[in-house]
Order: sequence, then C-alpha cells, then structure tokens
Amino acid sequence: MVTIHEGRPGLSRRELLKRGGVGAALLVISGSAVISPQHAWGLETTALKPETMATLIQMARDIYPHDQVPDKYYAIAVKSHDEMAGKDAAHKELIEKGIADLDQKAGAGGYAGLGWEEERVKLLQGIEDTPFFQAIRGGLVVGLYNQKEIWPIFGYEGESYSKGGYIARGFDDIEWL
Repeated sequence: MVTIHEGRPGLSRRELLKRGGVGAALLVISGSAVISPQHAWGLETTALKPETMATLIQMARDIYPHDQVPDKYYAIAVKSHDEMAGKDAAHKELIEKGIADLDQKAGAGGYAGLGWEEERVKLLQGIEDTPFFQAIRGGLVVGLYNQKEIWPIFGYEGESYSKGGYIARGFDDIEWL
C-alpha cells in the first residue's frame, strides 16, 4: 500500500503510530523520499518522482516475487532508474510515462493502489512487450540478484573460486533431490 501525502511535509507521529498495526507493507512518500517506517529504511529520489519510485518498487516485487526478500532490496534494485533518469532525459521520460500509463490502466488509485497481486500481474502481462517493461525487468535481473545481502536467502554462497572451487565445496551435494 502506498500512501501519498500531498501538500504536507510528512507523516505525523500520531498517524505513524496509528498505521503501525497495519499488516501490509506501508511506503510513505514525503518530499523527495520513499520511506518504510515499518522496516526503518528510506530512499531519496533525485530525478524521478517519489510516487514513481514507490510504484517501481511494487512493480519490481510483482515481476520477481520473493516473499522473504524485504522491500528495501527491491528499492535498491530500482534506484538505478532514478540515477539514470538524472543523466538521460529519454530514460526519465520512458519511466515516468510508463508508470503514468500503468497507473491509468489500473484506474482509480493507480497500479500501487490495486489490492490484489493477480490484478497487478495481469496489467504487467499486458505491457510485457513494451520498452518500458523490458527496461524495468532487465534492470531487475542485475539490480536485485547481484545484492550480496540477499544471497543467503536463496542459499547462494557466492563465487567459489576464492574458497577452493565447487568441486571441494559441494559440487556433488544432492540434498535437493
């Protein structure tokens, strides 16, 4: 769920405490930042709108869904689009227009406002051949899975050469069979 507070500098302490009991992930947009008060992380945007980044985070989670991976790693994965948008006006237009089109197709509340993952995935399937979707999906492959902090979640120990190679480190382990 994304909460947008237009015209207000942020979230009051009372509002934060009141919403603390919500079970769903809560991303708050304040100024030029996307903040997750529930999990104590934030992401400042420089080129893209914070609402765009919040939608990109949700989109990333829907493209590569891993319930055990916290939103902050998805935010790190899509941050490169904000950095690239600051250097390349065409990329900024691609992302902002792509999110605007996605929000329009989603209707009231936009893409991030859709409550059911199935509805969001259906929208994504409808745009999967577009340059916008391919840019996001392609960036996520590297941006998400190259984060060493999440490798243990997937059981990946990293490269093996510095540790003696795969032959000496479980090449023939077949515990998964």
